[in-house]
Amino acid sequence: MSEHRARPSRDEFGYLCPVDSRWADNDVYGHINNVVYYSYFDSTINRYLIERGGLDIHDGEVIAYVVSSGCDYFEAAAYPEALTVGMRVDKLGNSSVRYGLALFGEQGGDAKALGFVVHVFVDRVSGRPVPIPEPLRAALAALA
Repeated sequence: MSEHRARPSRDEFGYLCPVDSRWADNDVYGHINNVVYYSYFDSTINRYLIERGGLDIHDGEVIAYVVSSGCDYFEAAAYPEALTVGMRVDKLGNSSVRYGLALFGEQGGDAKALGFVVHVFVDRVSGRPVPIPEPLRAALAALA
């Protein structure tokens, strides 16, 4: 567990998404395995992009690739705890975005983990970076 970064609170995030922990998320040590946090983060980001930004994951011309990610862990979470992922936009570029993400427990309080993910938006066919389409940009700007 890390304490070298500040533990943010829920009010620092413009989008809060509930996530259900699952029995399979726990590891042999009795807490949610660190790699599962990335799954929670990825699901939260994509839910927001689909619901608020109109991202068409099946047929859209533009898709997003994860090019960088990281996470600091402060406090363990364990099944069957109800969890919430907080999401914000830390940096919005021409074709990329850096999300700030935090995992919160059901008891409130500061984040159990603080992570980031960087997406680059690309043309589905060529895989080359493209400017973020306006509906997605507007949805992302709302969290900046």
